[in-house]
Amino acid sequence: MRPSFYPRLINGPFDDPGLYISFLFEKRALIFDLGDTCSLSAKDVLKISDVFITHTHMDHFAGFDSLLRLFLGREKNLCIFGPHGFLKNIEGRLAGYSWNLVKHYDHRFVIRAAEIRADCLIVKQYRCQNGFLPDPETIRQPFDGILLKEPAFCVSAVILDHSIPCLGFSMEERFHVNIMKDRLHNLGLEIGPWLKEFKQALFSRKDPDSDFEIKPGGKNEKIIKMKLGDLSSRIALITPGQKITYLADIGYNKANVEKVIELAKDSDHLFIESAFLDKHREIAEKKFHLTARQAGTLAAKAGVKQFTIFHFSPRYMGHENLLQKEAKEAYEETYGRMDRSAP
Repeated sequence: MRPSFYPRLINGPFDDPGLYISFLFEKRALIFDLGDTCSLSAKDVLKISDVFITHTHMDHFAGFDSLLRLFLGREKNLCIFGPHGFLKNIEGRLAGYSWNLVKHYDHRFVIRAAEIRADCLIVKQYRCQNGFLPDPETIRQPFDGILLKEPAFCVSAVILDHSIPCLGFSMEERFHVNIMKDRLHNLGLEIGPWLKEFKQALFSRKDPDSDFEIKPGGKNEKIIKMKLGDLSSRIALITPGQKITYLADIGYNKANVEKVIELAKDSDHLFIESAFLDKHREIAEKKFHLTARQAGTLAAKAGVKQFTIFHFSPRYMGHENLLQKEAKEAYEETYGRMDRSAP
């Protein structure tokens, strides 16, 4: 079955972290961390609607300016999320440039930034035509772990420890609607924009007995009406949705371990940093990073189906296979112990 979205690391394992998730049938993408984004085409960057920043160390946030430059002069709303102190960081970056000409732009570009704290979200808006000065209103709302919730999916976060607050993220699809192309064609229907509306109707739990209009898209083609439930049973197969988790720059301590296991539980794909080999775990502990063994152990304890390690220390250049091997062995060993201890 084809997934609804495709995750991929934007750089190699020794380079700046970043996870890009593109959507099938939509000109949209999410990105987790904004370090060096040179590998992304302008077309890819312009699809980004939401940005999730783990923390604002340079290798996780330096790409903000590149994204900002591409979005200038375009009709765009960008939502960006970060940890405690994030609004100050955003305002500092925006204040570093002169904006005397943006008042003449025809298109409106707006940044909506949210700072995640333990007890609340603090949200501010910055409008390009106002020189990116913050709107007078600052919004405070409770933080229940969910950052973005749409009919098809949600993005959740936990606050982790990297000697500063650092966020971990998980994107979870409610369920996946697989369109059976052969059945579609047997009904004389073609793939088109109407399928997005059809899926949204299912995600929104609309009444199966309600009428659904199929709009083929051609000027002279007649609109077809079918009961939503009947159409669903004839062209769609409903399967569990994907869960993607992204973790970068965290120390291996009890609080982090508990939060990570809960956040990543049963993920289809976990992307997890692994800066050091376990023989250098004392260095990892001082720098609040994971070893490959620790990453593999966490992946097993969370019951993930697949995991990818990244963000390797340059000391292992040319020996990345050692990190991969250590993480894989730790995963298999931990998973094996868990199986033997299960009732």
